[in-house]
Amino acid sequence: MPVGHDAHRWSTFHGERTLVVAARTVTSTVRVLETLPALLRGDHRVTVVFAYDPTSAFDSGVLSLLHETGCRVMPWEQLAEVAPDLILSASENIDVPEGDCPVLVLPHGVGFQKLVPDSRGPHERLSGVVPDSLLESGRAWLAVSHPSQEEQLLATHPKAAGRTLLVGDPCLDELLSSRPMRPAYREALGVRVDQKLVMVSSTWGPTSLLGTQPDLPARLLAQLPYDDYKVGAIVHPNVWSAHGSWQLRTLQAAALDAGLLLMPAVHAWRPALVAADVLVGDHGSVSLYGASLGTPLLLAAFGADAVPGTAVHTMADLAPRLDPRGNLHEQIEDAVREHTPERYAPVAARAFAEPGHALARLRTALYRLLRLPEPATEPPHPLAVPLPDTPTAPVTSWRVTTEVGEDSGGPTVAVRRVPSAVAGYAGAAPDGPTLFSHLACTDDERDGRVAASASVIVRRRTDPTAAGALRWIQDTLARLPGSLLAVSDVRGQTCLAGLRDGRIVEATATGGARDPGVLASVVYAALRAGLPMDGSPVTARVGALREEDVVLRLRPGVAR
Repeated sequence: MPVGHDAHRWSTFHGERTLVVAARTVTSTVRVLETLPALLRGDHRVTVVFAYDPTSAFDSGVLSLLHETGCRVMPWEQLAEVAPDLILSASENIDVPEGDCPVLVLPHGVGFQKLVPDSRGPHERLSGVVPDSLLESGRAWLAVSHPSQEEQLLATHPKAAGRTLLVGDPCLDELLSSRPMRPAYREALGVRVDQKLVMVSSTWGPTSLLGTQPDLPARLLAQLPYDDYKVGAIVHPNVWSAHGSWQLRTLQAAALDAGLLLMPAVHAWRPALVAADVLVGDHGSVSLYGASLGTPLLLAAFGADAVPGTAVHTMADLAPRLDPRGNLHEQIEDAVREHTPERYAPVAARAFAEPGHALARLRTALYRLLRLPEPATEPPHPLAVPLPDTPTAPVTSWRVTTEVGEDSGGPTVAVRRVPSAVAGYAGAAPDGPTLFSHLACTDDERDGRVAASASVIVRRRTDPTAAGALRWIQDTLARLPGSLLAVSDVRGQTCLAGLRDGRIVEATATGGARDPGVLASVVYAALRAGLPMDGSPVTARVGALREEDVVLRLRPGVAR
């Protein structure tokens, strides 16, 4: 709606009530944007305007978020000209102008579980609680998700007596409703059915996971087998806001180059959490949501700023700790193997009351405060969250270790790949009579030093013809004299691997989609081990689960 003097003269829709959303931080603004449309759906009686409060240390990104969402925004100082019937916010730390309209505060996390710096003074305060002066005015209402949160408030802030509304948690309800979409979320994130997705979640502040272990995503990517795992990160919007996306991406550059799925700060964390097989977290709300969904959890950090006696401490009592100096792969596997679905039931029971009804209860509360009858339409119900975009660039280089062996079916080649960007976290590559290591990269590798050093070059694009693939192999080996092998997939046929001495090896996998990078590694290991290339099958073992036969055959009529 138009705002300012005589705004009503320029309006197309003339609502009976004006609702002002106080937008102060990205975190709190997102929570309102995710909740409010379902509450006001189709109701022309309520006009909504967003008032931007720029006083937070985490205000960066709020205006762009509101504009991208199509919200009508006014400066905070114009709020008095609007005469709102209700102020709605998920930020408790707002300077509400004088007046008598009610103020409804939604939680932007789970309950009152964290102590945070008080922007009004040098001390700490309980996150989620409005100033006592607003409680005294009788205008404030705090939405809570569990009766224990009301009890906690009465013990710490007696002036909150009678000022809470038990509504539940709309975000948890959406996550629960999204579980049938889990396969679609995993596919959208590029996670195969035979892979595990490990999500790293960090709240903000010095005691958070990234505050204490900023290189943990890179170390996970180095120690978890590349072909068995995907690793993602959910980072609190306050980190993005305080430090900027440039700084965050620069600090996580090695992990990003190794395939880290860094979820955008807005909305996308929810489908990623539903898709996760394991959550590595801290004392933030995302860990609580994940535990309540029944996801295996490892705590990599737990700060003293977590409030004792809350659901997050119940979670800490039940969740195993991650030893950052130990074997990360073994700890992840143990967390999955030892997990039981009911393990974190006490956490959910302490944090969330009567899941599934939060939107309906919140709509009832909203319209009561607006002094309007609820719409005659059916109460809102939680929907599955939208599919995410894939927030990653493809990996372009690997340190590859192959081990040649033999079983009753013939020769075997085990392939283990580590993205070269994080290979330094994985330790020295093994070597021996049957162990062979090499550097492989794709033909779109941007680092010329890596391409010049790589023994194996893998073509990213599939060629429609064998002749085109052979020309590419010849040109690539001429351009990169340090490379021993260049591999190109041929559409509908096989992979062709060209050697520097002119030989061409046809590599055909008998099952599943061909992965030229894996086939290139099998060819490399076979050459090093002197395996025959006469059409006999070689069993390729990739990671812990993938196994397929690969047929290697020298093309006739070429130099040997």
